[in-house]
Amino acid sequence: MSTENNNLYKNSVEILTDLISFKTISGEDNNSLINYCDEILKRNGATSFKTFDQDKKRVNLFATLKAKKPNGKMPIILSGHTDVVPVSKGWSSDPFKATIKGDKLYGRGSCDMKGFIACALAYAPIFAKSNLDRDINFSFTFDEETACIGAPLLIKELKNRGFNKGICIVGEPTNMKIIDAHKGAYEYTTYFEGLAGHSSQPHKGVSAVEYAARYVNKLIDLREKLKDRKPKSSIFTPPYSTLSIGGIFGGIAHNVIADKCHVKWETRPIVKEDAIFLNNELDKYVNEKLLPEMKKVYPESIIKKEIIGEIIGFDRDDNSEACEFVSSITGDNSREVVSFGTEAGLFQEIGISTAVCGPGSIEQAHKIDEFIELEEIKKCLKFLEGIKNKSIN
Repeated sequence: MSTENNNLYKNSVEILTDLISFKTISGEDNNSLINYCDEILKRNGATSFKTFDQDKKRVNLFATLKAKKPNGKMPIILSGHTDVVPVSKGWSSDPFKATIKGDKLYGRGSCDMKGFIACALAYAPIFAKSNLDRDINFSFTFDEETACIGAPLLIKELKNRGFNKGICIVGEPTNMKIIDAHKGAYEYTTYFEGLAGHSSQPHKGVSAVEYAARYVNKLIDLREKLKDRKPKSSIFTPPYSTLSIGGIFGGIAHNVIADKCHVKWETRPIVKEDAIFLNNELDKYVNEKLLPEMKKVYPESIIKKEIIGEIIGFDRDDNSEACEFVSSITGDNSREVVSFGTEAGLFQEIGISTAVCGPGSIEQAHKIDEFIELEEIKKCLKFLEGIKNKSIN
């Protein structure tokens, strides 16, 4: 490794160490990390804007290194999320302190996906010194892990600014393999409110738990119908849209009619039409069957479905400019699909050609002692060098 490449690698590890130290668990304040990223990019001549949640507690960053000699080439977006999943007990080291053991760097978010962000930030000075003939953009979002809450705010602002073309590379951990499709991920919580009472007089109460149970049974019935809707040439495993019940929560005692209950559930549709079908059937069942029965006994009964997040799917494009661009750098023409969701479909929806490709393995994500192999960081830096070479005169 040359001295320049060795310094670049060391800088990437140092930045990743800093990023891991920010405890940006989904739902928590990520302003400090975003400001850290923004400072690095602005120091290298980038312009930027931020989009916030309602409380300005969580923030997205979009920064641009402008082309010095623009010639009409598609702008590049390097996209990553800044949040990480919570930490459970059992780590062999401090999860928010980067620890190198052998050929691995351990820490929450090292793989998913601060490793990619660190590489992008480390490479910013090189992009800045180059005679770029296209813009290089950096997109860092909040709360991807909780149904992509942050990214839609950024996408809306991009649309408002007329940003509707380009090549986006979402750096989720794929071992630097090209991912060109994934299912959607729609998460919901449905709340039931009935009337509490003594269990010896069930006819005088409205059991929220019992109506929630019937709702779950309907979900299970609809899950089977989703299987019947599978496309003939599905590229996914399993080949149909799935549905899962995450939990039922309600009741306080054996002899009390439960007045409150809620159900957490999700669906991963192959196509948006499956999600529309599912929700229409479910809403019809609630409005025509369950709720009228509840209101006969207690008119103030409620069934309310809350949308936690609706991550649209990422659809395969046989003529994807993004995939071709990545292939031209890596030399790998293969395409794969994954079961996990990303922000790729959101960029794709506004006309930006997108590919998912980043360092690390999804097998390490969300786990105790999460790590990224140091070799993956080197591979990502080499990939960024390829982007630079295709973005200069």
